[in-house]
Amino acid sequence: MRAPNRPIPLLGLAGPVLIVAAWAAVSALQLFPSSLFPDPGAVGRGLVTEFMSGRLVQDVLASLFRVGAGFLLATAIGIPAGLLLGHSAMARAALLPLVNFFRNLSPLAWIPFAILWLGIGDPPAIFLIFMAAVFPVVLSTAAAVANIPSVYFRVAGDLGIKGPRLLSEVTLPAIAPQVITTLRVTAGLSWLVVVAAEMIAGRDGLGFAVWDARNGLRIDLLAAVMVVIGLIGVGLDRLLVQMTRIPSVRWGYER
Repeated sequence: MRAPNRPIPLLGLAGPVLIVAAWAAVSALQLFPSSLFPDPGAVGRGLVTEFMSGRLVQDVLASLFRVGAGFLLATAIGIPAGLLLGHSAMARAALLPLVNFFRNLSPLAWIPFAILWLGIGDPPAIFLIFMAAVFPVVLSTAAAVANIPSVYFRVAGDLGIKGPRLLSEVTLPAIAPQVITTLRVTAGLSWLVVVAAEMIAGRDGLGFAVWDARNGLRIDLLAAVMVVIGLIGVGLDRLLVQMTRIPSVRWGYER
């Protein structure tokens, strides 16, 4: 008998296969004009054409660069800021209202300022991704630090662990599972924002490719780029999931 929680191989492909089958069936019935509802074959051919021309690869690399830069910048600033807020009641009292104010501003609301301040291209997109990712990282890290059981610190104090050792041997391992979960969420958010930013303030990238296909009435290319965006988003999440396999943080995910 199969164990109740044991994953079934290839079960994750069932949903995509069913969607493509339903898509092909609706296309075959011609309920909508092909110019508005391309069939899977046309989207596949558009995908191959874009890949062979090199445009798709260039757009993917441009978007990944922007997401990587904005996300890493948000992580590099957000985690230390969250550690500060989590450890210091005075810092929370002084800075938390400001963090809450900015986190409630949609990153897309910054687009006009991003264009005025930074022009067109990589800088405004990186800025928007940073604004979308940094505040969730700050708040999640601060909450994770605040929720560390006080007994951890008492034991560390009894063992003479303090300063950088307290951070590396107690605080960071204790908050790692929650921070990794937050990074997965913010990476997905960053991937969403880069598409929107490139549609408005970009000259290349997958968001610009979507907008360009729309302007050219190439719905097949538009759908092809959307498929690529979704697949890369899943790939980024799978990449970050690998962090949960690190032995020092695996405890937070085991049941």
